[in-house]
Amino acid sequence: MGEPFVPKKVFFTKGVGKHRTKLQSFELALRDAGIEVFNLVRVSSIFPPHCKVISKSRGLMKLQPGQIVHVVLAEATTNEPSRMVGAGVGLAVPAKGDQYGYISEHHDFGITERRLRDLVEDMAATMLATTLGIEFDPETAYDKRKEIYHMSGKIVTTRACVQTAEGNKDGLWTTVIAAAVFVF
Repeated sequence: MGEPFVPKKVFFTKGVGKHRTKLQSFELALRDAGIEVFNLVRVSSIFPPHCKVISKSRGLMKLQPGQIVHVVLAEATTNEPSRMVGAGVGLAVPAKGDQYGYISEHHDFGITERRLRDLVEDMAATMLATTLGIEFDPETAYDKRKEIYHMSGKIVTTRACVQTAEGNKDGLWTTVIAAAVFVF
């Protein structure tokens, strides 16, 4: 049996694309995010133990065109003029490096960038908090829960990467993406 296939690094990226066809608007969003040259495989939302967040530029230098790349990907698309679309990924990292964290993904319509950022960050932090046994009231506003999470000393950092866009006024397909891209 070989060594486990666990990513050592991750970077975050986002993009938007507009085109008369849905597929090409998705391709243009991938281009805007800088990940169009890879064969993307969607994975679920575990942030591996000992994984490091790196910059997009450093991450892209470690990948080759055509490479199979694992991503946690959120995407939303519309061809309705003026309809707001949003896609985001959030991250919650545990204080202990040997524990796993969470990456959340969400796509939505009619949501502001700030609200989407708070939502995906909250989702990731809440998933991690429940696995770490941090006690909190789920009905409490995220700002208050965020304080509880950080004060527990069990969650060291949270972050979000989101992209929103307004549907093209002429009815072109508008696609937004946000992704956590794993590097092995």
